[in-house]
Amino acid sequence: MHNVLIIDDDRELCLLIKRSVLLEDIEADFCNTGKAGLQKLKEKQYQLVILDVMMPGMDGFETLEKIRKESSLPILMFTSKNDSASKVRGLRAGADDYLTKPFDMDELIARIVSLIRRYTRFNQQDGTAQQKLEFDGLQIDLENRSVTTENGTFELPPKEFDLLLYCVKHQGKILTKQQIYEEVWGEEYFYDDSNIMAIISRLRKKLEVNTSNPKYIQTVKGIGYRFNKEV
Repeated sequence: MHNVLIIDDDRELCLLIKRSVLLEDIEADFCNTGKAGLQKLKEKQYQLVILDVMMPGMDGFETLEKIRKESSLPILMFTSKNDSASKVRGLRAGADDYLTKPFDMDELIARIVSLIRRYTRFNQQDGTAQQKLEFDGLQIDLENRSVTTENGTFELPPKEFDLLLYCVKHQGKILTKQQIYEEVWGEEYFYDDSNIMAIISRLRKKLEVNTSNPKYIQTVKGIGYRFNKEV
């Protein structure tokens, strides 16, 4: 059974989510403050954190930043603020998905299940490492650092493979150019996008049937890129 941690000061909502996810064979714990949530994460293993932005004391953004210093767990944020600034701030700080209150419970459950599935794809419960990742029309061979698509099989150069794998591991999450550069190159980002754009272009020629309408690595204008969560 997978475990989810809900950090939200709305106790009634926490109880409702807890009952709802149990129907999907997911167990949920909840805390009503960011501080309590951080402590809970030290005590138990979870596959997902659901985090509210508006909380007394330590708000969701501060809690998110502290979680990200210690963990790569998927984080779903929701808030009553229906504005793009809060959404972008959360995504830039490391949130994997975002939902605005009030929300449809079926949509929330679908996102929870999807985020857990993506996370556990790379974190097998039996401790064994996967050698191949399968997507719609794309196979990634982790051992041989190659990809197989409708265009053929290609052994990828180190930077191409590392960039692709970084995007895949965060499937559905918007990754900024700074995040990509500092992860793949291991250097401080100085706002030069030429290296990233060149590698994305080369990858698309190998992965995509139609490079002008990418199926896998999608451009998010003004922010960065994401690996399509629908494949």
